[in-house]
Amino acid sequence: MIKSMTGYGRARAMLNKRDITVELRSVNNRYLDCTVKMPRMYTFAEDAVKTCIQKAISRGKVDVYISVDASAADTAKVTVNRDLASGYAAALCELAEIIGADPKATPEQIARFPDVLTVTKQDEDLETVSADICQVLEDALAAYNNMRAVEGERLADDINSRLTHIESLTAQVEQRSPETVAEYRRKLTNRMQEVLQSTTIDEQRILTEAAIYADKIAVDEETVRLRSHLAQLRTMLQSNDPMGRKMDFLIQEVNRESNTIGSKCNDVSIAQVVVNLKAEVEKIREQVQNIE
Repeated sequence: MIKSMTGYGRARAMLNKRDITVELRSVNNRYLDCTVKMPRMYTFAEDAVKTCIQKAISRGKVDVYISVDASAADTAKVTVNRDLASGYAAALCELAEIIGADPKATPEQIARFPDVLTVTKQDEDLETVSADICQVLEDALAAYNNMRAVEGERLADDINSRLTHIESLTAQVEQRSPETVAEYRRKLTNRMQEVLQSTTIDEQRILTEAAIYADKIAVDEETVRLRSHLAQLRTMLQSNDPMGRKMDFLIQEVNRESNTIGSKCNDVSIAQVVVNLKAEVEKIREQVQNIE
């Protein structure tokens, strides 16, 4: 089933002591335009995120928001500068000897001196972090695609109903077109009788003129192509592949056939049918702009 280009999805998970939240939303766009917003320290994962998006979405303006709370995952390592600590201890003992006091250097005292203890944060495994972010992104994409599928089903129902209406209007054109030829023949006969009065009317000439007129206003080819396009559109609505661009092209062909029928017809009732037909085509075109 087709999908809409408009959607929203959100997912949150705690992975490797990191609280990761991914939110994405999209609107219509001719091509895929993806923007990722995430903390600067995690921008190394942006390429992986965009790769996931490209696999799941073919077109649309997509905004992805990622937040990561890694406070629980922060691990620090404390190291002792042995040489510096020994130097401070020796200096304190020497100082006690100079002033004639007992040396009372304790670890707590030495630890207060600069650079004796060094606290460093352990490096993160970039591949693991990227994989965790993408895992949450996949969950958000699942919710996002579900929403797009629901909207796509509504679009398909609306387009199908309009295709049915167009088929009905096409049938009216096919039914009315031969009648216009018969009416033309009657009018032509009456005019010739008025002009020629008692003179014998050339029946063969009337038949010839009617045949020329019938060929001039014939829309059989256009209605056949029109029905073919409508059938293709119905098939596309059932596809699981992105069909928006193909449907957009095909609806242009439907509009072209409608215009041709309108230009050929010389009948008020057919002209009104064509106006209604083109109105339905335009409504379908608007809906197709929302399809991926």
